[in-house]
Amino acid sequence: MATSSVPESSMAEFDSSCVGSDYAEIIVLRHGETAWNADRRIQGQLDVELNDAGRQQAALLGDRLFKEPKISLVYSSDLARAYETAQIIAARCGGLKVVTDVDLRERHLGDLQGLVFRDTAKLNPKAHQAFVSHETCQEIPGGGESRDQLHQRCTSSLQRIGNKHKGERVVVVSHGAVIETLDKQASPHGRSVRYVLNASVNIFHVYDDGKWTIKSWGDVSHLNNTGSLQSDFGRDENSG
Repeated sequence: MATSSVPESSMAEFDSSCVGSDYAEIIVLRHGETAWNADRRIQGQLDVELNDAGRQQAALLGDRLFKEPKISLVYSSDLARAYETAQIIAARCGGLKVVTDVDLRERHLGDLQGLVFRDTAKLNPKAHQAFVSHETCQEIPGGGESRDQLHQRCTSSLQRIGNKHKGERVVVVSHGAVIETLDKQASPHGRSVRYVLNASVNIFHVYDDGKWTIKSWGDVSHLNNTGSLQSDFGRDENSG
């Protein structure tokens, strides 16, 4: 799949002009905070609900998006923390439909799921070494996915959504490792890791020829001065 990128922007400068007819504008959001995020506990595909801070973050996301140009639909991972975020956003944007997609789930992290991150090397050294391996084909013991497997499913999902919604703006609510993988697909030439904070806004333009660009990245301006930026755990591809 061919890709390209635009210069990085840490804060969105929103352009209210219409979306071009040859691409979809996909607003990719990380779910709100959970108690496990705050505890630095690895979630993976275990189903953990939002905490109160996460629900506040989702409401602030919804209020922000309601003020922006029309959104056609909300897509979400079916895991509770993403789906609840999506439902809150959809309700605050006038009752939009939420469609779940299992391919937007967080990376399955095998035997590490449920462990506190700082304890993984001691409690399960084999799984820990697989988790931190630079080999993209390395699976994690206990049914965990490799980075290659994650890449295939989540990039295919975003491309399908983009192909279906050319000329429209849609929302996708997903997870830290997924969003980091999408970033790498759109930015193939490499750079330092860009953090994926809870409730951050990352805007992709997806064309049907497989070209992706990034319009803005990591915007959390809607959370400023609210006290809701509590945890940065799970912010990159080695997260949970």
